[in-house]
Amino acid sequence: MKANQANLFEAVRAVADSRVPDDAASSRNKGRSRQEDRTVEVFLVGDALAETEWQPFIKTIIRVTRRTLLHSAATGLWDQRGEVAFYVSSADGFPATEWAAAIRGHWGIENRNHYVRDVSCDEDKSRIRDNPGIMARARSFALNIMRKNGITNVAQALWMGALSLDHILEYKAI
Repeated sequence: MKANQANLFEAVRAVADSRVPDDAASSRNKGRSRQEDRTVEVFLVGDALAETEWQPFIKTIIRVTRRTLLHSAATGLWDQRGEVAFYVSSADGFPATEWAAAIRGHWGIENRNHYVRDVSCDEDKSRIRDNPGIMARARSFALNIMRKNGITNVAQALWMGALSLDHILEYKAI
């Protein structure tokens, strides 16, 4: 949920700030020069949004607080950054650990699909202004064929396809 929905964002924040979470889960991921602590808090809405247009649609509010420490090799110091994100759902009854897994899974989609489309296919640099959706669907079709054929390095496959039409013709949609 983004702040561009100002009224909804403020209503969701007010509910989360005024209540004790119904469930919570914490995790810590350590990587190279990086440590991320995540706290996922689940709030069942109940009648908290009863006087709003969102009441029939939102049953659960999820607040994810991320605190990240990044180690700078140049200075030897740790830099801290933090972020609070809100998610809403029409589903309820799931524990915080399942919400955390679903949110992390969403970022897997972002990394596998949108990032590949932006970087390998240069979708953000596209100058197509009339019916851009047609080219977006063509790119999706091509990426789906590559993934179905076991391609893991899309950039390399696109490069090889640009060098050889025979390479492209080896792929087939199943």
